Amino acid sequence: MEKLILIVLDGLNAQTAFRHMGYLESLAEAGLCATYRVISELPAMSRPLYETIQTGLAPREHGITNNGIPKRSGEENIFSIVRQAGGVTAACAYSWVSELYHHTPFRPSEDRFFTDGEGEIALGSFYWNDKYPDDHLFADAHYFIKTYAPEYLLLHPMNVDDAGHAYGSDAAEYAFAAANVDVALSDYLPLWREAGYQVVVTADHGMNPLRFHNGASDAERIVPLYIFSEKILPGDFRDQQRSQREVAPLCLYLLGLSPSKKMIPMGVARRSM
Repeated sequence: MEKLILIVLDGLNAQTAFRHMGYLESLAEAGLCATYRVISELPAMSRPLYETIQTGLAPREHGITNNGIPKRSGEENIFSIVRQAGGVTAACAYSWVSELYHHTPFRPSEDRFFTDGEGEIALGSFYWNDKYPDDHLFADAHYFIKTYAPEYLLLHPMNVDDAGHAYGSDAAEYAFAAANVDVALSDYLPLWREAGYQVVVTADHGMNPLRFHNGASDAERIVPLYIFSEKILPGDFRDQQRSQREVAPLCLYLLGLSPSKKMIPMGVARRSM
């Protein structure tokens, strides 16, 4: 099995990423990754789209249709498929991810940190305050990578979404939060690539100027996708709009694993081997 880090930058719309994330854009300009636009499923809400990203299914199919449904995933997902194949999984993420793939309800005293998970996530670092600093979460992820070298790690920071809800997508604070997470990426992405990890960077949903997300506007639905892998053809493919349902089969392809029967085919271009 190969190694992959999936980074889901909560609440980051594509327009802001492409304008303000200078480090990622420098790598795109140099032809060191593949760059696409992705259209999120509806409703453009966090908990439903966490499940969509991991399962490849639309909310109407997997049943997590709003943020107020705290239950375990009932579908095959990236975590479960990696575990079934004998791999080690890890997540540094918001507590709702723990509720989907580890334990419901979230228990801060027991689920904040663990290294012996018996379910879909073996290694966990979970937070429940939206202001938990992104750079701290990146450090949490780096600890797991250095210490345990999991085959699959989900990294899910929240500060961009938090700034969007406080100020709106047109605000300087929202752009600044995106720029800050770009700096964190510049610290860690080279280290993770040197350690043999493929890296996928995307978002669950975007943000609108009214300080929320749920609907069908481009600001709420269109998110970035950067792919760092020798298995994917590099280049700027932003003229193509991929489905968010392709993220799960893409991740499994990078890991060298087969998608579930419910997943749609991956549409990004593979590199000729």
